Amino acid sequence: MYNRRVSGILLHPAALPGAGGIGDIGDAAYRFIDWLVVAKQRRWQIMPLGPTSYGDSPYAGLSALAGNPLLIALEQLVRAGWLDERALTDAPGAYGDWIDYGAVIPWKMARLEWAFGGFRAHANAEQRAAFAEFCAEHASWLDTFTLFAALKEAYRGEPWNRWDTALARREPAALAEARRQLAERVYFQQFLQWVFFTHWTALRRYANERGVQIIGDLPIFVAFDSADVWANPDIFHLDAEGNPTVVAGVPPDYFSPTGQRWGNPLYRWDVLAERRYDWWIERFRLLFRLVDIVRIDHFRGFAAYWEIPAHAATAMEGRWVAGPGEALFAEVRAQLGPLPIIAEDLGLITPDVDLLRRQLGFPGMAVLQFAWGGDASSNYLPHNYTRDLVVYTGTHDNDTTVGWWSTLDEHTRQHVRNYLGARDETIAWDFIRAALMSVADTAIIPMQDVLGLGSWARLNLPGRAEGNWAWRMRPEQLNFDQAYHLAYLTSLYGREPLVVAE
Repeated sequence: MYNRRVSGILLHPAALPGAGGIGDIGDAAYRFIDWLVVAKQRRWQIMPLGPTSYGDSPYAGLSALAGNPLLIALEQLVRAGWLDERALTDAPGAYGDWIDYGAVIPWKMARLEWAFGGFRAHANAEQRAAFAEFCAEHASWLDTFTLFAALKEAYRGEPWNRWDTALARREPAALAEARRQLAERVYFQQFLQWVFFTHWTALRRYANERGVQIIGDLPIFVAFDSADVWANPDIFHLDAEGNPTVVAGVPPDYFSPTGQRWGNPLYRWDVLAERRYDWWIERFRLLFRLVDIVRIDHFRGFAAYWEIPAHAATAMEGRWVAGPGEALFAEVRAQLGPLPIIAEDLGLITPDVDLLRRQLGFPGMAVLQFAWGGDASSNYLPHNYTRDLVVYTGTHDNDTTVGWWSTLDEHTRQHVRNYLGARDETIAWDFIRAALMSVADTAIIPMQDVLGLGSWARLNLPGRAEGNWAWRMRPEQLNFDQAYHLAYLTSLYGREPLVVAE
């Protein structure tokens, strides 16, 4: 059998280096996979791949099924003969440390429009046939999403519940007329999805052929202003005007005295159960065509979730409501077979959540940054780990390890030093070493920790509406000095990607 101990890197494609002002799934992504191979890493964890909207968060996308056109690599469109190479110059931000979304989005979308024109003018018969086959194969979700995207463009980004009433309610005659009037824009959106899926499938194949599996991300909730809610209002708690009656969040705790009001619409699990969870089945089915393993964000919501009245300004008025539990996953297993899933079980985890995870056989998560300052009973301290865990030095919601270290009080720092034998100047690598040497079957390390970057490279600060998801690597940071060191530690702690004896 193969060694079950593995490790990998957490890095979203948008954070990859490149000349286009935002990371993509082109040449830099292939170089990153080569880097993973040299570093002996067998997992690449990403964030949701869907199209983003206000705030640029991959966790608040316009669709749970579609791909993000901003991740399309322009140089591949040049090679296809649909875009002039001169169009690749002068990208806002180019190779910089930050994604300037306000400037990059219009710059890149203009070039995707040009490539679409090039495709229509110059695509050969084989390419046109592949496009038609994709549209037919994915029609169940593609037709809905592409019309939604075209309508959202026509309404200058307005949420779907502010469109004409007939369109908001999806009256057949209104949809047919919109599809007729917006046929060219729907065609463009279909082109974008075909290119994204084609390019991503090739990239995943390249990774798999080199022993690297991709861990995708499935947020439990979806954004209100999404094709998912617009097309499926009956599976969400909405009023007659299409507004949510209750929304998602988490209750007050030590970190937030009023809790967190996320605002996502909540599911009508009774309706979904009657439909054998068809929307969820489709979601899992499509995601597993893109990735090898899925991390379910906010897994505890399947056991019980915090329901907040939509009129409430904070999460304090919420209540716990039972989720679908094992029934959903039994249906997923019945229709799709057993699937490799990681349960994000961080935060307020009650015994029912832990029981559900164990019943389903999903590994949970441990974050090293959460382990310190208390006593030896902390579940996040390595001596309390079990094999069915994925250990992280930090996640996309945490500060970088170097940044986190700079904010600690001396008592907590000394606890880390005593436990790990850590030194201030090597804290990121001390954490990486601790994760790799642990008994957890899987260890995942944010790329910022491999690079030893400070708080300025933090990807997301929960609760902050703007300024997130903007950090990206520079080309020179994807070098092999760190790869060789990481490879050494990976082998030292038995995570090397080699076949072992039965």
